[in-house]
Amino acid sequence: MSKDHTTADVAFIQALAELLNSNDLTEISVKREYGENDTLNVKVSKQVQVVAAPMPTAAPMVMPAATPTAAAPVAVAAASDDPASHPGAVTSPMVGTAYLAAEPGAEPFVTVGQQVSAGQTLLIIEAMKTMNHIPAPATGTVKRILVADGTPVEYGAPLMIIE
Repeated sequence: MSKDHTTADVAFIQALAELLNSNDLTEISVKREYGENDTLNVKVSKQVQVVAAPMPTAAPMVMPAATPTAAAPVAVAAASDDPASHPGAVTSPMVGTAYLAAEPGAEPFVTVGQQVSAGQTLLIIEAMKTMNHIPAPATGTVKRILVADGTPVEYGAPLMIIE
């Protein structure tokens, strides 16, 4: 590389670094040719730190003290089943990050106990920088919200229970 290219190359590398950050890329590799024996190979990369978010835990089930009945064991067994198998479960249609409100500090789309109508937005899942509104599949009451705001979700993961 000749000295007359130095200033232009520094600006070029800075532009690549800005492009890397503005597009959330982790690496850019470019070969710039000035002539037959005059080239510049640039590889700009950044280290990405992946942090696993803690999974929300369900609140412990508290049974009221009462005389035992035949229906009590059935209720305990049904409550311990997988929420995804619940008939009113709303599951994630994609992998992404769940948001319960339109923006930080805003009111959540829905709360436990709220009546919702079919098609009403329950939450947003961000996937690949796209905000996907997740609608209520049917009219009903929100019984449980199974995800916390800003947590990652997998495809098929239960998000809410609507009855």
